[in-house]
Amino acid sequence: MPITRFSPTRRRTVAYTAAAAVIAAGCAVPATVAAVASPGPIRLHPPEPTGPHAVGRADLHLVDESRGHPWVEGAKQRDLMVSVWYPAEDSGGEPPPYMPAAVAGVLSGELEQLGVSRDAVDVAGTTTDARAGADVADDAEDLPVLLYSHGFNQSRHQATAQLEELASQGYAVVAMDHPYESSAVELPGGRVIRDAIPEAGADTMRTAVATRVADTRFVLDAVEEIAGGGDPAEGGQPLPDGLGAALDPSSVAMFGHSAGGLTAAEAMLVDDRIDAGVNLDGSIAYHVGDEEWADATLQGAERPFMIFSGGLSGGSGDPHTSEYSPDWRMFRAASTGPFLELHMPDAEHMSFIDTQWMTAQIEEGLDPDGRAWEDGVESAVGTVGARPSIAAQRAYLTAYFDEHLRGRERPLLDGPSAEYPEVEFVE
Repeated sequence: MPITRFSPTRRRTVAYTAAAAVIAAGCAVPATVAAVASPGPIRLHPPEPTGPHAVGRADLHLVDESRGHPWVEGAKQRDLMVSVWYPAEDSGGEPPPYMPAAVAGVLSGELEQLGVSRDAVDVAGTTTDARAGADVADDAEDLPVLLYSHGFNQSRHQATAQLEELASQGYAVVAMDHPYESSAVELPGGRVIRDAIPEAGADTMRTAVATRVADTRFVLDAVEEIAGGGDPAEGGQPLPDGLGAALDPSSVAMFGHSAGGLTAAEAMLVDDRIDAGVNLDGSIAYHVGDEEWADATLQGAERPFMIFSGGLSGGSGDPHTSEYSPDWRMFRAASTGPFLELHMPDAEHMSFIDTQWMTAQIEEGLDPDGRAWEDGVESAVGTVGARPSIAAQRAYLTAYFDEHLRGRERPLLDGPSAEYPEVEFVE
């Protein structure tokens, strides 16, 4: 699980370093949180989505010819890979791999650093509950669009538990990879783009987020083209039958983890097509310690925004909330739109991606007992249980998007819930 190298809100150096070596990979979470054991390597499986729809997935290669890659001198175009998750017909298509082989290899290597043999977990053999290229569900229409942005050194695939759930609840979810900031991006034909971002610093962070915002706007343009009957994918790869007609590009929200959360806040400042945003435990600044604030830090959000955080803030032992994080406090004070802040005290930074269920499955299937593994897991995902953590995240994300994109009032957002006691409301 790659670390987020830019995390100035709190200096969780130990937590992020340990998390790097583990694996980064609404409703109730079924028994699939348990790993599938076998005489050979264990094979993992994301928690099944709980919504009324089956789920399809389509991987698209998009090319922006108007700009290159900021970390590659002389690059003339920017290659982007996105996955679209959507309500699908419950037939046809095979379950796609959880992630491409190149990304799976990176995660297997990181597991090895904590004493888990590379051959003990079959990451490459892990599949999802989606169907590759399946037809869009007959009753799917006017699907709100959710954009997802990953953290540094992660992958678009590492939020599969959230992406599949939201698609099963009737959303079209478009997850972006940000090349050279992702652990690995595999393009059609086998070309692999690996992480090449420079060393941490406010200037690097500023460039990276600006590039991510441009990615977001380009991908949103592509969504509108698909909704209009076009096919912007490189090579003219066929889109799932019915996808364009089902999309509603006038109803859009964006969410992201870590740097992806800052990306969502910054994108909302410059693109009014994004109606609501969610930041999953990410700093809203380029560097808090040096008071290098982002535009969003100072301007806030004028449309609905939610921060969902976990664990402690820095070495102080204080909760990681806006009360103790100056960037979040400034962002929240400057925001004029509806604002919601949630906190899971027993979670940690990597609880908000697939690391939460992956580590639980590895522990159940292999029972690793090394001190490095134990410390790494607690630093990465805290002490919150995988099932309640994932269930709470799914429930609150679905409720939030239902209320702000579909106009459906969700009482879950009004205050603490006995069903999800892991979550606190931050006033």
